[in-house]
Order: sequence, then structure tokens, then C-alpha cells
Amino acid sequence: MNTLSNGLIFYNLYLENKNPDDDAEIERFLDRIGLLSILPRSDLINLLIDQTFSANEYAYTLDATNFAFYFLENESEDLNLLRDALKRDPVNAGRLERISANLSRAALSVSRIDETVRQYPDLMKQIFKNFSDSHDPEGPKNTPEFSNELKNTIEKEVFDELDRKILYAFLSFNQNIEKTNFYVREKSTLSYRLNTKFIDENSIYPMAPYGIFMIVSNEFRGFHVRFREVARGGLRLIPSRDAAAYTKNRESLFTENYNLAYTQNKKNKDIPEFGSKGTILLERNCQQSGNYAFSKYISGLFDVILPSPNGRVVDHHGKEELIFCGPDEGTADVMEWAAFYGKGRGYPYWKAFTTGKPNTMGGIPHDTYGMTTRSVHEYVVGTLDRLGIDESTVTKMQTGGPDGDLGSNEILISKDNTIGIVDGSGTLMDPNGIDREEMTRLATERLMVEHFDKSKLSKDGALILVNETDVTLPDGSIVDNGLTFRNNFHMSKFAKADLFVPCGGRPESINAGNVKELFDENGNCMYKYIVEGANLFITEDARATLEEQGVILFKDASTNKGGVTSSSMEVLAALCMTDEEHSNLMQVKNGEFPDFYNRYVEEVIMVIEENARLEFNCLWIEHERTGEQRAVLTDVLSTKINDLNVDVQNSSLWNNIEIRKSVLTKAFPKTLQDEFGLDTLLERLPEDYVKSVFGYYIASRFVYKYGLDGAEFSFFEYMNSYTGEEL
Repeated sequence: MNTLSNGLIFYNLYLENKNPDDDAEIERFLDRIGLLSILPRSDLINLLIDQTFSANEYAYTLDATNFAFYFLENESEDLNLLRDALKRDPVNAGRLERISANLSRAALSVSRIDETVRQYPDLMKQIFKNFSDSHDPEGPKNTPEFSNELKNTIEKEVFDELDRKILYAFLSFNQNIEKTNFYVREKSTLSYRLNTKFIDENSIYPMAPYGIFMIVSNEFRGFHVRFREVARGGLRLIPSRDAAAYTKNRESLFTENYNLAYTQNKKNKDIPEFGSKGTILLERNCQQSGNYAFSKYISGLFDVILPSPNGRVVDHHGKEELIFCGPDEGTADVMEWAAFYGKGRGYPYWKAFTTGKPNTMGGIPHDTYGMTTRSVHEYVVGTLDRLGIDESTVTKMQTGGPDGDLGSNEILISKDNTIGIVDGSGTLMDPNGIDREEMTRLATERLMVEHFDKSKLSKDGALILVNETDVTLPDGSIVDNGLTFRNNFHMSKFAKADLFVPCGGRPESINAGNVKELFDENGNCMYKYIVEGANLFITEDARATLEEQGVILFKDASTNKGGVTSSSMEVLAALCMTDEEHSNLMQVKNGEFPDFYNRYVEEVIMVIEENARLEFNCLWIEHERTGEQRAVLTDVLSTKINDLNVDVQNSSLWNNIEIRKSVLTKAFPKTLQDEFGLDTLLERLPEDYVKSVFGYYIASRFVYKYGLDGAEFSFFEYMNSYTGEEL
């Protein structure tokens, strides 16, 4: 045993092998050591220490309990009846789901699940054997299925209903594991590729994803949710400032991941990739290990994406995975590493594996070009144009400060009279309008509002930092706590403005419980127009309340799709080029931007703005025609386009060469076609990807042009008669 100066302890074990028959036992010993080194802390550790469980049984149990914690819902017939009754009442339906989640979580705590495991160790051993029979490469490799034999045993031996449900959840876990690296020796996580049949039975989630990855290690736990074979979305790192925050983040981890991916799927209607999202929750004692946790997450993901080089991963999925990831909170600076790691692991699409890479790797940085903001702002100017309002006369409130991508670019691109900005450092407010020149300086230099020159404030303005207390505002009001004031500022009288553009903030900042605070005693909202930049900032039920009261609101799934469009086109460029071509055409070297790169970025911007205008106009017209809320129409529009996309891909239209080439000529960027020619692009790109391009372009352009009442029969008739005229 060696102890280093930083407190780390190294244990050196010397195994003497006198008998060749001992080789197998030594191999098993090394497997167990490698396995135990990556497991998270657990109160079940005594089951390993006293040898009730083997190392493999213990490791499996921790992962099975993790699955049960997130996916076992303590449902009741009464609850489902209430859900049905409230289908047309989104406000109260949202309240019901929050109550249900809280009650379920109280009943299904980690300690409650652990209690069941301790009570039935022999059953857990049988459940583990059911798992190993499907995934141990030296075992029978049975097709994963729900064991009715074990279910009958549980019914006979277990009398508590909740204990039964927990044990059934473990059987469901076994049934839905398609791939796992459990029996791979050299691994840094325990990773599972899950079938999503169990989601179909879970009414909490409106749509079953195509696939779920569950990844567990000693530094983190995480998920990756994807809605089709070809999917793309960001990877989010979730730290926790204290124990209470960690508990809350842990409880909501999968729900947050699912909601982000679901929203992503809606906004990805204009690109070939359907929606996906990944989350990485840092364990309580690993808050400074973000990059390390990310690297292990990526490694674990590749363990169950790529073919197993030594046959240690039994593949019950049997299909190639096209996975593309992008930056999200806490991961923007590690996208380059992830791409190169994918290359080292032999992933054939490594150049396209991550977006948000530096331009030296052919990336198109969103923040540099304000890609997301360009889409969001089209909804701002579109709304004001429709109402005949000059943007410079509009007052605006903004969350997300000048140091961030969306917040800084919103400042730089807008021409309004901003009266409030909130960011991580504090609250900047001025009812007479925050000095635009000074705001521009902060946004250009990517500085928080704490760096604002207070001499630029009017007599009614103020800067309140999060660490300040007992601050007197110009109107005589006292701010007891700067952090609390910051967190609630967008709900306060000081934030009242014509326009609200949330560009940052935690999910559900405005929800059914607090949305009424936005209204005065006469029922007038403090905001006339809301254009969501940040994801999930407002809940569905809160959106419904706001629109019912006359607020013009456009939700995130419509507004902030500029970044995903840019990322998608970055993926496309990487997919269709050889390494040499990509180096010459897309990679910035020594500060020199290739001419192709500049032209391609210009086309990306043009596509983003065009797609935003098309969707905005469709939503505006459909709202005027039907009277339906815009947030609801966003979901209807996304669903119609995505469903039609799938129908087109599975139809005979794909087999019509004339239609196929005519559509793809319009869908693929002109810059790429001029450089390589359409035929070359089709030869190089995966067929599933090309079919997705074909499907999304037809579906989106048809719906945008003909609206939500365009009949599918008319559509197919139209397409079959298509002879090359513009769609």
C-alpha cells in the first residue's frame, strides 16, 4: 500500500500463479477488481462485504435499483382516471403530474428500494442469473424477456405490493437490456442500451423514444435519450451546489433528460436528425470532476455503440447506431476531445460525432455567429412586424447575461430598449433603458453584468450582485438577499416590459405554481410578448395560462432551433467529406478561413433564418385560422412534420428516382453540391441519413406551405404528379 501526498492510496496486489488451472480464477479476480473500482457508493455495500452478493451480483443490483428508481411509477387506477379527465385541461394536468411525481418519489426513495433488496437477497440472485443468461458471453445468450417463472415466484414469496413492484421493475430491466458492457473487463462505466417498450406503458411520458442509454460510474450517473435511428442533441453536465440541490437533480434526472430530448425532437423538424439529449449528473462528492465524468460517459457510450472487438458485448439490438452529439451546459469545451476519442475508438463518423467543435476542426461555433439567436430573433421581429411596432420602441426583459452565447448575441442583434438583465453574477435593471453601448461592450467581451459601469445607469437604475444583502433600490425598496432577488427578478414588478426573452435559466422557472405572479389585480400580464430562447424555461401549463390571458407566446421548440440547424449542417459537411477534404475545406488554419468555409457558413445562416420565418408564418396563420394557442400549435406542427417525415421515408416515394433527386437537389446545401455534385454526396452518405434528408424536406415544406389541415392523401397525389416544379 502506497499513500501519495495528495491522499490517494494505491494498493499493489501480487498474485502467485503456481498452477495453470489458477489462470481462470485470476482472470475472474481481475474482472471483479475492475468492476468494483467504477461502482458508486451505496448503502448496500454490506451485502458485498459479508459476501451475501458476489461482485457481479452487487454491481448488477446497483444498476437495477437505479433503473427502478427512475422508471418504476407508483401508479393507481384513480390517478389514471384523473389523467384521462384532465386531458383537455393542461394547467391542472400539469399540477396532477407534479403531485404524482412527488408522491411517487416519496414512496420510491432510494432507501425504500434498497430495503427490498436487503429483504430478498435470494430473489435478487435469481434475477441476476436471468440477466447474465442473456448477456454473459460465456453463457447461453438468451434473448432478453420478462421471466414469468420469476414473476410467479415473487407472487408466492413476496406479500408487500410495493416490494413486488420493485422486483418486477428489475425483471423489466432485464427484459429491456439490448446491449451492455457489463462483461467487458477494461471499462470505466457500466453502460446499458435499453429497448423502450417499458415507456409505452408509462403514461407520464407522451411518446416512447427510439432508444435509451443508461450509464453509471462512481463519479456520475447519466442517460442518453434518442427518438429515431438518426438523431442528434446536446450533452449536458449537471453539477449540484449542495446536498439539497443534488437530491433534487438526482430525482429529476431522467425526466429532465426526456423533456429536453422530447423538445429537441420537436425543434429538429427542419433537419435530418431527430431529437436526442444526454445528461451527466455529477455525484455529490465529485463536483470538480466534470471533464473526467464526461470522458467516462463518452467511453461508456461507445462501449455499447460500437461492435465489441473481443465479443464481450452480446448484441441483442443488431443495428448500427448513428449518434451525433453537441455542446450543452458544461460541455462546450470538450467536444473536440470527444470527436478525437471517437476516432481512436474506430467510430466511422467521428468527424460528425460532435458539433460545437472549434473551427480548427471544421466546427461552426454557434456563439461566434449567433446561430441560435438568429432563429429566436426572427420570432421577435416577425411578431413586431405583424403588429406594426418599431423594435426600438419596445421595452425588453432578458434572463441570460452578456457572458453567454444566447444572451450576448441577443444583446448584439437587438434594437430594443432593454430594462432588465439577469445572469449568474446578479441583476442589472434600469426602467429608463440600460445603456446599449455599455451592454454591447459586455456582450462583445463576454462579461457578466457585474462588470457593468454603474456610472452608465440612470437615477432609477441599479446593479444588485448575488452576494449582496440589504441593498436599497432607487425607489426605496430593500433587497434582503441578492441571490433570491436574482432568482425571482423575472417575476417582480421591476421586470415589467413589453417583451420577455429568456435566454438562460433553469427549467420550469415559470410554472403553474408561480405563473399568477406575472399578473396584476386586473389580470394583465407584466409581459405582452414572450419569445422563449432558453429550453423548458416555462412549463406547458404555465404557457397555457399566459396565452389564455392574451400573451403572444412562442415556445422553445419553435424559436431556438437555429443552433440545431447549424449543428446539423456541420454534421453533414463532416459526413460527406474525406479527412483530407475536410481539412482543406472546413478547418481554419493559422487564422486563415477557407473560402468554402465562409461560403458554407453564409448558407447556414440563410437556412436558419428561412426556416424560422417559414415556421413563424405558419404558426401565426394557423393561430388566426383556428384560434388555437401558439404553444399547442408548435407541438401539433412538430408532430405532423415528424410523423409525415417517417411516412415519407417508409413510402414508395423514395423509390421514385426522379422525385428523389429533385427533392435532394433542393434539400442539400448548394455549397456542397457545387463542390462535390449530388451523386458524390449520395455515394458517401449513409442511406438512412439520406432518407431522413428526403423525408424531413418534403414533410416540412409541405406543412409550412399547406398548413396543418393539408390532407395526406392530397399530399401523396401531389407528390406523385411532381415533375420538378418548386415545392
